[in-house]
Amino acid sequence: MKIAVLGGSFNPIHNAHLALADEVCTTLGYDKVLFVPTMNPLHKVMANPVSAQMRLEMVQKACMNDSRFEAEDCEIVRGGISYTIDTINYLEKKYAHVLTDKIGLIIGDDLFAGFHLWNSAEELARKCQLILARRPTLHTDPKYANVDKGLYADVSHGEVLFDIKSEPLFADAVSLENVLLHISSTDIRTRCNQKRAFKYLVPPEVFKYIIDGKLYE
Repeated sequence: MKIAVLGGSFNPIHNAHLALADEVCTTLGYDKVLFVPTMNPLHKVMANPVSAQMRLEMVQKACMNDSRFEAEDCEIVRGGISYTIDTINYLEKKYAHVLTDKIGLIIGDDLFAGFHLWNSAEELARKCQLILARRPTLHTDPKYANVDKGLYADVSHGEVLFDIKSEPLFADAVSLENVLLHISSTDIRTRCNQKRAFKYLVPPEVFKYIIDGKLYE
């Protein structure tokens, strides 16, 4: 079985996340994509955060209707700050009996410039098949946007065109020409707060969960 991992805060998960996972399965031949909500992002201050459990439940609901998708709660169960390398090591052991290839690690182009700052970045590049995905440049309300901290605050994300060839860690990476859907969690949070439409930006089950729980208001 070929397994890929898509990590993130998923605050909330939306249809562009699912479209990316579908592209990874359909185009690159992966059998399963594991969505891994982070507990406490190391380099990011989250805007309008809801509990980790709520974010996990939204991911679980988003994955309900596609057997290729699955919510993986290891980082939330582990608690505290989780490094991606810890998650990959855990998943290699958990799925050792079915894995037929390296675990695919999906990375959006907003993270390319800072990948070398990740804990054990060289080991990740060696252990995983890095999958480099495109993300649209979105101009959303900064009031509801996550804020980079630490070294990441000094790295440009999405502001300049990053030359993949300049990063040796991406030498064996696969570039994915995925469809660009102009949807972001920041925009959804903004829309919720301003009572604007977002029903068709997220799966129906996630929309109901947000509305029933009055999240992001």
